[in-house]
Amino acid sequence: MEPNLRRCVSCRRVAPKSAFWRVLRLAHNGQVQLDYGMGRSAYLCAQSECLQQAQKKKRLERALRTAIAPEIYQILWQRLSAPSVDESGGSRSNSQ
Repeated sequence: MEPNLRRCVSCRRVAPKSAFWRVLRLAHNGQVQLDYGMGRSAYLCAQSECLQQAQKKKRLERALRTAIAPEIYQILWQRLSAPSVDESGGSRSNSQ
């Protein structure tokens, strides 16, 4: 079975869906949220360059056809600065 491929709205890189952040406009009320729900979706790489370009050039707004609240960008910037967690539940840093 082929993986679900998606494209970053900023850098246009194609990768499996799990490699991106999902931003969506809910179908029933038009509210913009992250990760889960049914509606129009846009995908963004978890890289500062992509997030910066998406915010500066309003690429998420264009893809979702609605305004994006500043709080959504704040949450994405916080995710970018937060330490990543691997599958075993530990952080990726090698400190012991």
